[in-house]
Formats: sequence, structure tokens, C-alpha cells
Amino acid sequence: MTTATSLISTLPGRFYTDPEIFRSEQERIFESLWYCAVRSADLDRPGAFRTVQAGRENVLVTRTRTGELRAFLNVCRHRGARLCTESAGEVRRNLQCPYHAWTYGLDGTLVAAPNLQKMPDIDRTEYGLVKVALREWLGYAWICLADEPPSFEDTVIGAVVERLGDTVTIERYETEGLTLGRRISYDVAANWKLIVENFMECYHCATIHPELTDVLPEFADGLAAQYYVGHGAEFSEEAQGFTVDGSAGFGRLPGITDAQDRRYFAVTIRPQVFVNLVPDHVIVHRMFPLAEDRTVVECDWLYAPGVVASGADLDKSVELFHRVNVQDFDACERTQPAMASRAYRKGGVLVPAEHHIGAFHGWVTEMLGKGSEQRNP
Repeated sequence: MTTATSLISTLPGRFYTDPEIFRSEQERIFESLWYCAVRSADLDRPGAFRTVQAGRENVLVTRTRTGELRAFLNVCRHRGARLCTESAGEVRRNLQCPYHAWTYGLDGTLVAAPNLQKMPDIDRTEYGLVKVALREWLGYAWICLADEPPSFEDTVIGAVVERLGDTVTIERYETEGLTLGRRISYDVAANWKLIVENFMECYHCATIHPELTDVLPEFADGLAAQYYVGHGAEFSEEAQGFTVDGSAGFGRLPGITDAQDRRYFAVTIRPQVFVNLVPDHVIVHRMFPLAEDRTVVECDWLYAPGVVASGADLDKSVELFHRVNVQDFDACERTQPAMASRAYRKGGVLVPAEHHIGAFHGWVTEMLGKGSEQRNP
């Protein structure tokens, strides 16, 4: 019997359904690497806060009185109650636990508690909120739960360099200065890895993305946007802009070059961020894996401030990638149940155009500390 040498084995189905594997991913991936939490501009004044789930931890991100962003585990140091139960909000001065009223400053320091003066030996810094490492880049706050976070430059910024060849290309879009035009949250009944795999390849594009391939015709050939370092898919001659019907969008962002105009660039930043760059806007996906078969994806459409301030109609611009998202997530949800089938017990196969998914699988198993013996032989 002849073995097909052009096909590459995938991960076995249990990697998408096993709660223990997901727990290991929470610990060794989501709680160990830099994790894109919130858009910095969402916390636009002192006392504003957001809570996000990162692995098994709920993290509180807030802006201090002096304007910095800080991140803490969302846990009161007294008896462990969750400090902030809402996903977003604003406090006037302090963060107070609703259980016993232990109160913390926006810098995490313990500032008050019932009968605290009778306990003069309590170190208010030591019993303050547990800090989480935070970096800001591209207009987002990235957090890391590791005691010793990996190099942000090597992992996050390095992923962009690996894809685009440099950091200058993405910096020209000046993402940190763009304004949120639309945000859509998708609750996807699928494992997070299926979503990453889907985003990284375009073998499926001709099948399920007619609107996208009308604008980016090379995608119909199955080569992904991330197949070549520095490559950006070129718009069709008929497309005036990156819109659902190919109509004109908005003026190109001032920082980008002629070589970036009329092109689409996609970047995957492991483990949970996708960045999509087009001439007049930027689309950022942040994944929040909540279970082995459930992932919330928050998608931001970012535009030049003047575009949003003018009240311009963003619908045709947003609709293109919203349809792509819905089409992709439907495909992932269609795939998820089959991961538990005996037909997928040893996994499936990748065609040559999907070789970079094989590299992603290798990265996952390496992060989990599971050697190549865990892969389909």
C-alpha cells in the first residue's frame, strides 16, 4: 500500500474534547504567555475597570488616578471573594469587596477594612491585590499571569516580525491612535484551536467565503494570507475598498505606504490574537477560551478618529469581515462534534497548503510538554 507523502497528520481528536487537555492548556499556555486582555481606550478615565478570563484566573484591569493601567487577580485577599463581579464598570476612588468591605486603592494597595486600625501589624502592600504583569502595545493591554513572564519582544512582537518581516509595517497603521468603530462578540461552540487553525489557512476560502474571495481573488486558490513572510493579498481590480460589496471604504490611513495600499495582511499572535490590516481600518480578534468546546471571540473594527467622529456609515465595511467571522465560526462549530468521533480518533490530515497548521500543532504539543508521541503516527 502506498502512503500519501503530501499529507501531514493533525492532532488527535481528543485534543479538542478532553477537559484535562484543556486544563493543561489553561495552565501552560493561557496562564504562561502574554494574553491580550482589553483595549486601552476602553479604560478612558481613572476608576474604569474591565474583568477578563485568562485561563483559570479572572483578571481585573483598571486605570489608576495617575493614568496608568494596572492588572490584578480579581480576588479579595481576605476570604477570596471576587472583587468585581461585572465585566466592566467604574469606581469613584477605590475597589471594595462586597463581602466584608475590604477596600483597595486603584494601585492594588489595601487602604481600608472594618477594624483595620486594631490590626496594626497588617502590611497594606503585602495584603494588597495580587499584581499581574501588564504591557501596552497596538492600543491594547496585554497581561501575563506567569511569575516570570516570557520576553514580550520575543513572543508577541516577535510573532509580528515572523509574519511581516519587521515591526515597522504594523506600526505604520498607528493602531494605538485609531478609534473603535464597532465591536461584536461571538460565542462559539468550538475549541479554540479549531478557530486558530481556521484563521491560519485559506484552503476553505473558495468554499465558504464568496464575499471575501470577490475582494481578494488569490484566496480562491487556497493559499493563506500568512503563507509567505511579508505578503499581503492584493485587492481585485474591481474592488474599490475592503467592503462587503467591493464599494469604496474610507481614505487610507495616513501612515501606510503605497506598497501596503489595496492589500490585506493577516497576523496570528499566539495564543489568542488575530490582527487584520487593510488600508482604511484594522480588525483585531481576541479569543477567550472558556471550555474545551466553547470560545468567546471579541472582534474590534478600528478606524481613523475622524471617520468615527463624522458619523460615517460603517456597515458595508464591518459587514465583510462579520460575514467572514460567521462563516468561519459556523465551520468550526460543524467540526467540533466530529472531534469526538472514532473516525477522528487518530486525527485527520493537512494538505501542503496547510503546513503552517502542522507547525501550530507542534507548538501546542511542545507547550503542553507532550512529545511527538502524542501526535498521530
